Amino acid sequence: MDWSYTQPVDIYFGRKKTEVLSDLIKGYRRPALVVDSFFAGSALEKRLGELCGTELVYSDISPNPDVAEVDRCAALLREKGADVIAAVGGGSAIDLAKAASVRAEKISEYHGTGKAVPKEHLPVIALPTTAGTGSEVTCVSVLTDRSTGKKCPINSESFYPKAAVIDPELTLTVPPGVTASTGIDVLCHAVEGYWSRGHQPICDAIAVHAARLVLDHLPRAFSAPDDIEARERLAEASVMAGLAFTLPKTTAPHACSFPLTGIYGIPHGEACGLTLDFFVRVNSADPRTQQLSRLLGFGNAELFAEHIHALKKSTGLRCDLSDLVQTAEDIGILVNKSRHPNLANNPIEITDDILYELYTKLSKGSN
Repeated sequence: MDWSYTQPVDIYFGRKKTEVLSDLIKGYRRPALVVDSFFAGSALEKRLGELCGTELVYSDISPNPDVAEVDRCAALLREKGADVIAAVGGGSAIDLAKAASVRAEKISEYHGTGKAVPKEHLPVIALPTTAGTGSEVTCVSVLTDRSTGKKCPINSESFYPKAAVIDPELTLTVPPGVTASTGIDVLCHAVEGYWSRGHQPICDAIAVHAARLVLDHLPRAFSAPDDIEARERLAEASVMAGLAFTLPKTTAPHACSFPLTGIYGIPHGEACGLTLDFFVRVNSADPRTQQLSRLLGFGNAELFAEHIHALKKSTGLRCDLSDLVQTAEDIGILVNKSRHPNLANNPIEITDDILYELYTKLSKGSN
């Protein structure tokens, strides 16, 4: 087996670690703060501005950032001569900042086109406020083009942040519903990174560790939002899962999540988790999926799938599409739009018949 491992992001983890931002920003002349719109005008934004020594702020960010928002941010960075970005928020804010860091006139030129992203980019220091996407350590930026209805990731070495600052205390204000959605996203990252055809041993070990943390601590963080220990372990799981899937890449659940979010507005993590238990069963023919199930404490993949379904129900996550998908035409559209390149990473070939079975079951509420 041939493999290699590279992780270029400096990681700072721990409570109160937000304060290291002032040290990381030293030496730069014109820092820019890209902050989730939820924090716009907040005490946190003010404190981060003080740590960065800047009043240059961009916060026009939607939950699924649009290419037009990236272009507006890039234009601001060019106009103001920014030389470093501090990106603060969930995956949307960090993904937008990474894409804007190359300061392209039109990021849509690289969105699902296969065109290489420019190598020259501003350094990004990422501070996640959710335990979910792992975007702070990945080379991926997931963007939406609402003018065309397209949502897909851009992968580029240029998108690796220079540093990631993970302070679990920043996640204490995350509401239970978002905690559940981002938490199941972490589980997807870990599981998909493990069973991906691009798997390798370092990412395997990290994936198992991250998945265990989610299974053990997501219920606690959901039911007791101020449980700082549970928040800390989920934050650990998030960054670890980000490391676990960056090189192997995600698989079928993420491929299907893009149309579920793009068409129906289902939050990204919830959309990924919606199909995870189905694909655990599909991939049960793969020895590594059975192996992962046993490593996580389940006798087989079927028991693991049942546990995932129960976890989703107990945390209020969507388990079917019966209220959204009504017709055979709806199902056909989902099948067509799920034919994303990430499907090729899945250990079992995902045919149209499998996708029709998935979306038919979900439409009937029988997943």
